[in-house]
Amino acid sequence: MLARLLPIIRKEFIHIMRDPRTLAVMFLQPLLQLILLGYAATADVRNTPLAVQDLSRTPQSRHLVEAFTQSGQFAVMRSVNSESELAQLIDNGTARAGLIIPPGYASDVESGRGAQVAFVLDGSDPTVAASALSSAQLIGQVEATKIQQQTLARRGTNVALVAPVEVRPRVWYNPDMASAVFMVPALIGLILQIQATLLTASAIVRERERGTIEQLIVTPIRPLELILGKILPYALVALLITIEILMIGTVLFGVPIKGSPPLLMAIACLFLVSSLSLGLLISTVAQTQQEAFLLTFLTILPSVFLSGFIYPIAALPRVLQFISGLVPLTYFLVVVRGIVIKGVGVQALASQIIALTIFGAVLIVLASRSFRKRLD
Repeated sequence: MLARLLPIIRKEFIHIMRDPRTLAVMFLQPLLQLILLGYAATADVRNTPLAVQDLSRTPQSRHLVEAFTQSGQFAVMRSVNSESELAQLIDNGTARAGLIIPPGYASDVESGRGAQVAFVLDGSDPTVAASALSSAQLIGQVEATKIQQQTLARRGTNVALVAPVEVRPRVWYNPDMASAVFMVPALIGLILQIQATLLTASAIVRERERGTIEQLIVTPIRPLELILGKILPYALVALLITIEILMIGTVLFGVPIKGSPPLLMAIACLFLVSSLSLGLLISTVAQTQQEAFLLTFLTILPSVFLSGFIYPIAALPRVLQFISGLVPLTYFLVVVRGIVIKGVGVQALASQIIALTIFGAVLIVLASRSFRKRLD
């Protein structure tokens, strides 16, 4: 038996060694999984972007803001003058939380009546919202204890006082912080990318393996025209998939679309150009369909772990946060969650639309240039 088995084993090893590119991808894949799972699989959110509306403008209110920043859980990114300005920052994702300090904050604290501050949360991401809420309440309790101790020491009495500071949370967009509201819109983007990339990743490779690429070579068609011809049919299929996901998500999971469905479909087309072009770029580089599949899987991993699909981008190390900016899904998730959950429009999503347009243009040019009308 061993005499018959050894030649088969030797033959398979020879086949493996004859395809060093696929072998390299096979060893690179678990390394990438280890790095992404090790650094990105965390829900510990720090430096949550915080907008502050300080209507008191007193030393006491500034001390409260400092308590939020010194905790390391929040980073004050802007001071606002109105609640509408605060809402705009949360709508476009610039701020994930807002602290509103009323005009009479200092007098209420000094008099012992107890002051209430409003803490506004973006509930579209329950993980970030839950972490920010618990941190804000803890900071409020610590600050209240300090003020109470100072007041008791100043009065020289041990009589219990009303809590000097109370943080009153207000959760926007997703008051119950239901995970389905957060995950279902994101699944639209992830499923679209997986389907679009996989559908097109084997397109050129399949032509090469079947020998039909010679028919394309003898035609006067240009590389860019070939790429567009390959993309458009799959784009139509992917758009139908988008409609299907939206309908099922609304019916089965009860996630209503608060924004404009036509706007979502239009921006989805931009995202599809990036995903389809990426698949074709892989197809022009890969020599076999197996290699194309492995390369596609390598692009899916960063999209899952670095785009904010599962784990908050704010919880990632700085290097991975930078890399997440190179992932088109990162921008489309902001779009789909903004339209479905928040009901925002073009103005709030302008930067994401520009980024997706740039990604689509760059990838489709790279894919067309990578294709050569010649046999390797």
